[in-house]
Amino acid sequence: MKTFTAALLTSLLILAFLSLVQPSTALDNGLALTPPMGWNSWNKFGCNVSEDLIKSMADGMVASGMKDAGYQYVVIDDCWQVSRDQDGNIVPDAQRFPSGMKALGEYIHAKGLKFGIYSDAGEKTCAGRPGSMGHEYQDALMYAKWGVDYLKYDWCHTGKRNAEEAYSTMRDALRTAGRPIVFSMCEWGTAKPWLWAADTGNLWRTTGDIDDHWEGKQKFKNGGCCSIGMLDILDLQVGLESFAGPGHWNDPDMLEVGNGGMTTNEYRAHFSLWAILAAPLIAGNDLRNMAPEIREILTNREVIALNQDALGRQASRIWTSRAPKGDKADGKEADAPTEGGSSGIEVWSKPLEDGSRAVLLLNRGASEAEITASWIGLGYPEHLSASIRDLWAHKDLGKFAGKFSAKVPSHDVVVVRVKP
Repeated sequence: MKTFTAALLTSLLILAFLSLVQPSTALDNGLALTPPMGWNSWNKFGCNVSEDLIKSMADGMVASGMKDAGYQYVVIDDCWQVSRDQDGNIVPDAQRFPSGMKALGEYIHAKGLKFGIYSDAGEKTCAGRPGSMGHEYQDALMYAKWGVDYLKYDWCHTGKRNAEEAYSTMRDALRTAGRPIVFSMCEWGTAKPWLWAADTGNLWRTTGDIDDHWEGKQKFKNGGCCSIGMLDILDLQVGLESFAGPGHWNDPDMLEVGNGGMTTNEYRAHFSLWAILAAPLIAGNDLRNMAPEIREILTNREVIALNQDALGRQASRIWTSRAPKGDKADGKEADAPTEGGSSGIEVWSKPLEDGSRAVLLLNRGASEAEITASWIGLGYPEHLSASIRDLWAHKDLGKFAGKFSAKVPSHDVVVVRVKP
């Protein structure tokens, strides 16, 4: 009996020791149970960031009604950091952020908002500032000291570093820092993070950088290639639906709504698509002087409710007039347009917690088109009677059975809620 008890005690001690020395593989931070909503400085301002700018964006988020609509995070992207001190601590730009990051975080928190910051898994950030490689735990502790609530973690200057190792290291560093911090992985989808990152980050980029245009690749100003248009990024989300859910989201990059490269119709389509994709809704425009139509798009609570639905399902493309060529989850090329460009019509559907469906009719073409969503495609029996509400017109359209059709303007969407 003594021998058995001693053996049992030894086994328990070994298991306890292993639980301490082996890193946890589950991301259990309890954050981002719905897709994060906020604002990031990069798309509009690039490296031109400062304390005054970030404060004014926090003010703008409140004054514009975006906070009331659900936006929370104010995120400083690249270029806030300049060096490391003699102890290896990251040093903010004292000229641009004279009050320091802790004070800036306190200002944002006083507005009832949350504070986000940026770093990189490499030796340098994408703009050549100090990265976090080799300083992950040190940086995580500093972020916690500053009151950071959200970390965007990029993938420049990483050399031959393994993505899973790099992001797992920062995940563990954030876990030990003593403060809940949403972990946004900006790895651009090169290592297929949707296959492994649910235990690592709260969200992960699935593509390269978005550009403020409807479709097509654009070369970077330095001659490198490429940022890609909104529709190109959309196509690359096909097949990734099963990898998203509460606490772990596919991220097709930030919103360009209001930055001037697309029409109002195209921005409405962009925002609606990101909403039903259960994508993070991270605005990137100037919040201080939004046109009324841009504010209306970004604060449409009925469309936002689809994004924030507690079921946490990402929409699927259930019908397209274009020729399919595979999907990204299999590592193949995403659906590509037939000859003549991306002209075509599509139906997307997102299941909601109450049993209803969000349905988006997308017209990629150059002229108005009538688009039909069938009940069979939505997973409903054909005879079912369901009420339809238009979420951009904010209008109940009545009851329908079997299908719903609408005329959709060029480069625009109709978004409805189908409720049995």
